[in-house]
Amino acid sequence: MSPRQAATALFDPKEMPVSKSPQAPRESRSAFLGDLLDTLTERGRSLLRRRDQPGPAPTPDLATLGDLLLSRRGEASGVALARALLAAFDAAGPDERFAFLRTLADRFGPDRAAVETAIEAMRREGAGIEAVEALHAAAEPRRQELMRRLNLAPGGTAALVRMREELLKHLRGHPELRRVDADFAHLFGSWFNRGFLVLRHIDWTTPANILARIIRYEAVHAIGTWDDLRNRLEPADRRCYGFFHPQLVDEPLIFVEVALTEAIPDSVAPLLDLGRSPIEADQATTAVFYSISNTQRGLAGVSFGNFLIKQVVEDLKAELPNVRTFVTLSPAPGFAAWLARERANPDSEALDEATRAALLPLDTPGWHLDPVVAEAVREALLPVAAHYFLKARTADGRPADPVARFHLGNGARLERLNFLGDTSPNGLRQSHGLMVNYLYALDEIEKNHEALAEKGVIAASGAVRKALHGKPAGGPAA
Repeated sequence: MSPRQAATALFDPKEMPVSKSPQAPRESRSAFLGDLLDTLTERGRSLLRRRDQPGPAPTPDLATLGDLLLSRRGEASGVALARALLAAFDAAGPDERFAFLRTLADRFGPDRAAVETAIEAMRREGAGIEAVEALHAAAEPRRQELMRRLNLAPGGTAALVRMREELLKHLRGHPELRRVDADFAHLFGSWFNRGFLVLRHIDWTTPANILARIIRYEAVHAIGTWDDLRNRLEPADRRCYGFFHPQLVDEPLIFVEVALTEAIPDSVAPLLDLGRSPIEADQATTAVFYSISNTQRGLAGVSFGNFLIKQVVEDLKAELPNVRTFVTLSPAPGFAAWLARERANPDSEALDEATRAALLPLDTPGWHLDPVVAEAVREALLPVAAHYFLKARTADGRPADPVARFHLGNGARLERLNFLGDTSPNGLRQSHGLMVNYLYALDEIEKNHEALAEKGVIAASGAVRKALHGKPAGGPAA
């Protein structure tokens, strides 16, 4: 039986269950629709297998299911096929999944004949805007419509996010998949725009399944135990907020942890200390965003964080008028790797020979535990760190540090460099313990954002600019 014959048999209305009570209550109609979809899906699985093959049904051919789905016009049949395709993709092995993703790139692009016809129509004398719109429609890759139809299946949005996560694993070695990724990013940018996101306050009374995800997804400062989580959520001087999407009800897309303090902190350890003494929220003057974690790798490149921070700032201002300062305590995840490259580069603009010699202790484990050694490293490291944040750029001209790109792009100001702000193994490994405060001065955010976007100018405090010239301020920070 051919795929088209299978589709015809699959959706033969004579085989559909019939309701004999058109006035049945809503519950009965819902049950009927559920049974209908189950019937369609199961029939699709049985008809798409080879009839002469004994044993359990093989995984349906994913590309064939995709073609069938695009050929259907009926809503019920489309939902059933979408669910069948997503289930088959989840059940498929890595090779089958990769093959389907490559098929999306090769076979589910624009219809070339339709594009050429539309181009010819647009070039005809007297062609109007309708011809341009027809060309635009013809040029859309077929896989975009396939993704839209897959999204109609129950759980379709989450399944597509997982599918893109699978795609991202192969992107570096298979550039032909970039066109598929571009279509995912285009659609996700619409489906996950700010208008669909819901900000929720996460606290110790939040359902346990969501709290478990907070533990799992925390990407900045690992949460080791439930007591650790409780210390970040329950006290009066702690807050946590997350963005949720209606189609991923129990999955935070991104969340931020906030400490309410009486001053701008220069070290993360006191904020995470299980034995600390909390303060009352009305004693706080400062809100510290000390951890921001994206949870869905399949949504990489879809911006949530800028909206999240600005919304949380507004909520905190309304709840706690005594809080006037909004600042981060951020990691510098690219600093150690950048510094290693500069130390290996004899022509580095950031290091001279004296600085290279002063930084040699960084190669010795436990260097930070010796106060004399640590002070010598501090004097050498902070000017280099200021160079990293103010001058080091990516190939396309953006700030080199990924966290800096995020906060500076949001309009924050580079406020302070904190030497040995994070002496955890991860902090020492990724940044030699360096942490950074970014200040969200509400009346300067727009100006700072525009200066960076239009002129590449980084907003930074006087203390950081002095550090660039080897004049760090006193204390543990520059």
